[in-house]
Amino acid sequence: MPLRKKIGLILGPALFALLFFLPSLTGLESEPRAVLAVTAWVASWWITEALPIPATSLLPIFLLPITGGADEETATMAYADPIVFMYMGGFTIALAIEKWNLHKRIAMTIISFVGTGSQRIVLGVILATALLSMWISNAATALMMLPIALALIKEVKDKDFFDEVSLNRFAKGLLLSVAYSASIGGLATLIGSVPNAAFAAVASSNLDRTVTFAEWFLFGFPLTLILLTGLYFYLTKIQFRVAAQKDISTDFARNQLKELGPMSFEEKSVLTIFTVVGFLWITSGFIPEAYRLSDTSISIIGATSMFLLPAKQERGGLMVWQDMKELPWGLLLLFGGGLSLAAAFESSNLTGWFGELLGGLEVLPFVLILIVLAAIVLFMTEIMSNTAVSNMLMPISIGLALGIGVDPYAIMGIVALTASCAFMLPISTPPNAAVFSSDYLTIDDMVKAGFWMNIVAIFVIVAFVYFWQPVVLNY
Repeated sequence: MPLRKKIGLILGPALFALLFFLPSLTGLESEPRAVLAVTAWVASWWITEALPIPATSLLPIFLLPITGGADEETATMAYADPIVFMYMGGFTIALAIEKWNLHKRIAMTIISFVGTGSQRIVLGVILATALLSMWISNAATALMMLPIALALIKEVKDKDFFDEVSLNRFAKGLLLSVAYSASIGGLATLIGSVPNAAFAAVASSNLDRTVTFAEWFLFGFPLTLILLTGLYFYLTKIQFRVAAQKDISTDFARNQLKELGPMSFEEKSVLTIFTVVGFLWITSGFIPEAYRLSDTSISIIGATSMFLLPAKQERGGLMVWQDMKELPWGLLLLFGGGLSLAAAFESSNLTGWFGELLGGLEVLPFVLILIVLAAIVLFMTEIMSNTAVSNMLMPISIGLALGIGVDPYAIMGIVALTASCAFMLPISTPPNAAVFSSDYLTIDDMVKAGFWMNIVAIFVIVAFVYFWQPVVLNY
């Protein structure tokens, strides 16, 4: 067992014991003290991965009731939160898209339309990756797009479009565009990134406010466009600029589409369901409440339709239950564990304690608080799972907001958005790790490019939360 895990196994229970059995450390009553102790245990095991992260996420189910931090109903109901089921439906639709190769057709169609030239190829990859990442997990999107990017690099190399230096720059820029746009694209929708859904779930459970898919899209999509624009110009004009040479043919993408052949019945069916679900998600917020479907209902209707509509190439529906083995069940448990702790924070009033503790920050300008918080969360995410970071900090952010007398949604928005924007290290996000597995990138490449993308992300996100969030998420 790695040393990190050994340390974590001891550290978790040790922190729990200190906080739970020594009331003088915090001055808390028994109930909030129990919640704090359980949170410390779970967080330390999440960070060190002493146990598999989904297994650790089950600890609140029995630790909270045993210690008196929350009753069993409060601890367990969070695992069946509507947002969890919305994610389950979204994952099922994503699996159907992958199963019938629709993702590759979408990506190649975009690349074939962007035209010729190395910069346009990069633009096509950015747009295709970001579009997929809005609906499919960031990790899955990066793994889908990586072979496409590597094939494009090989095509360029085989046809001697560039000299060695230019080829190297083109390869690095293209691969990093996959990693970074997979993370940025996920900011646009509630199902695109777990921290986004954590925002909506905690807002619902702790603040009694429903954030719809349409509301988040109206907020997140413009932010995604700005960050993608910055990413494109940064990679192609500054960090990995390629000297103008002869254009690269987009025949590669067209040839890939020819190999895929005409759209199959199954692809058309999946695309139809996907389009209808997306349309309903985006427009449901504008329908009178009496006739409105919830985002979770829409998601599950789309998922069950995949099993209901028949396939022609195999027996059964577009999806069969065997396909659900690929569903990331562990991620759903992780999400549930975070929401369980958030519910306990609220029921025990631990949120209020954090608010009092952090109240001294109210002397700082609000914008400065947002910038400092964004930097802390972002650089925490460089070495930790963004889901773990958002699950730990989302309930605390409510306490921080109460303590300094500001809008809690602004603090929560900073946590949700910056938790998905770690660009510096291979371990920071699954997309970073995926592209780093190629032979074209070094740690130095990723750190240099990622550091400045981190800085850009901090200031753009803070500006959006400060100016745009009050307009579209007017609470």
